[in-house]
Amino acid sequence: MFEAILGQGPAVETLQHALRADRLHHAYRFEGPSGVGKELTALTLARALLCERGGCGACASCKRVMTFSAEPPQVPQHPDVVLVGRQLYPKNVVSKPETTGISVEQIRKVVLGRAGYPPHEGRALFFILRDADELTVSAANALLKTLEEPGKNVHFILLTSRPHRLLDTVRSRTLAVRFRALPDDVVARILAEHGKNPALAPRAQGSASAALELADSDDLDVLGKFAQGIREAVSDPGITSALAFAGSLPSDKLELRRRLLGYGHDLAQQLREAVRGQSGDGEDVRLTRSYQAVNRALLALERNTAGTLAVEAMLVEMRHAR
Repeated sequence: MFEAILGQGPAVETLQHALRADRLHHAYRFEGPSGVGKELTALTLARALLCERGGCGACASCKRVMTFSAEPPQVPQHPDVVLVGRQLYPKNVVSKPETTGISVEQIRKVVLGRAGYPPHEGRALFFILRDADELTVSAANALLKTLEEPGKNVHFILLTSRPHRLLDTVRSRTLAVRFRALPDDVVARILAEHGKNPALAPRAQGSASAALELADSDDLDVLGKFAQGIREAVSDPGITSALAFAGSLPSDKLELRRRLLGYGHDLAQQLREAVRGQSGDGEDVRLTRSYQAVNRALLALERNTAGTLAVEAMLVEMRHAR
């Protein structure tokens, strides 16, 4: 039943063993990079319990678990699979904009308002929290009691690429299942199945979703212009162009992180070629220092540093590495 989950053998085996032993935990924490199959695995696990045949994939129950509504909110059509996520629900469900995270209002209405009732159709009730690290403190605290002592046959699956951002009290109430970055050959296979160029796989940092985004020619153009902007800012004798470039970047940190990851991949590829060439001109040292500067910028973003400041510091470091 887990055949569609690619490149995650240890995680899948953990869940299959729990199913076979009838010892499925009531609250899992699926942690690992974005776009590697965590949500698909959560839905597959839900299908296994809700299907009378253990997840056949062909019955109406299985199909509704895996089919999302066409209109907002775009959630699974099966009534016993409840999806939670920031800005997922319209104003008639969550009245206040969820600009900073998953709100306590959503937890109270979507989760707590449902968790006290038995499943509508299946043998279990599943709550899947997408990007659970975006739970606000008040939302996380409101969830704690139910997360620790849910009703009979109620299961929680928290999905996160940043588990360190979850409250310790949330982590202590959930059992971790770790997902890894996908091998390039798996990403290439997914690209090919979607009719995209599999040669893009090494640029995706082990993420299938990132690979599919990269396959868009406009996206590749954006990354190309970003790399060109960095080269020009670093090579210009003055600092003005570097500051201007940093100030022109998008304020969305996820978008900035994506661009930095793409540029970091290019540097890593250039470094491998420089090492193989062994030219002795110091290019490998410059590339290493630039790659380290990119990683420090990514770390700064994780620590909530303003994107402009993180890129400015990166460019200054790269200029010194010339």
